[in-house]
Amino acid sequence: MRFRHLICLTALTTACLAPIGARAFDDGKYPDLKGEWRRVAVPSGTYRGVQYDPHKPAGPGQEAPLTPEYQAIFESNLADQALGGQAGDPTFKCLSPGMPRVMGPYGEMEIVVLPETTYILIDHIRDSRRIHTDGRDFPANMEDDPQFTGYSIGRWVDEDGDGRYDTLLVETRGLKGPRTYEMTGIPLHEDNQTIIRERIYLDKTDPNMLHDEITTFDHALTRPWTVTKDYRRTQTKQPIWWKETVCAENNVHVSIGNEIYFLSGDGLLMPAKKGQPPPDLRYFNRSRK
Repeated sequence: MRFRHLICLTALTTACLAPIGARAFDDGKYPDLKGEWRRVAVPSGTYRGVQYDPHKPAGPGQEAPLTPEYQAIFESNLADQALGGQAGDPTFKCLSPGMPRVMGPYGEMEIVVLPETTYILIDHIRDSRRIHTDGRDFPANMEDDPQFTGYSIGRWVDEDGDGRYDTLLVETRGLKGPRTYEMTGIPLHEDNQTIIRERIYLDKTDPNMLHDEITTFDHALTRPWTVTKDYRRTQTKQPIWWKETVCAENNVHVSIGNEIYFLSGDGLLMPAKKGQPPPDLRYFNRSRK
């Protein structure tokens, strides 16, 4: 009898608590961000990949407001890539794109709004974001554990005054590198003191269009750099999240010392650039039997 009473008490407690939690979070106060989102793709000019500002060509066409020092680094990255190198694009090692580059997804993106946290889930790189909306402040020890996507704090606001939230304001700090804005190697400052502010909102005339206005404050810039990224909701009520991309799988780039090589189809090391010296093989026996 004692155990039966305990079971009944547990069931009653669960039943009572569940509606309370449900009433605490009224998702009708928030914009409908459910479903599968994909970036609005536009041509990137002569460069392959996803440009940072989707409304301008990739590379020099981005007109990034870099300081002279970091403009020189960018031009050096472009020159190395023109020869077949990977300078300025750390993602070839399967490192995270980091913020703000991660907000230009190649594949699907999902946004999950909960009472105290909004999650941005990006499938193709398994590099999700957690945006805290519970009123907390930035932790004092962020420098002890920096992350590629940083530490994000957000706040929902009602900009049009209709009684429902329509905009998520986000600030991200606590970042680590190396990070670039896009594949052409537009650099962020090596001190990683970047601050990124976002304004995420649905289009006023099209509820299936989402905008992310991103402003980056970085010591490699002469001024804050603002771009707006656009995403379109896939028109299906039951999206299928079955695509899996593992960067390390079939990655043919081989990093040895300061050089980047390729692995050929027959499993042999080959140069990535014309005239590239071979790796140092002093620890191998070169004799042939």
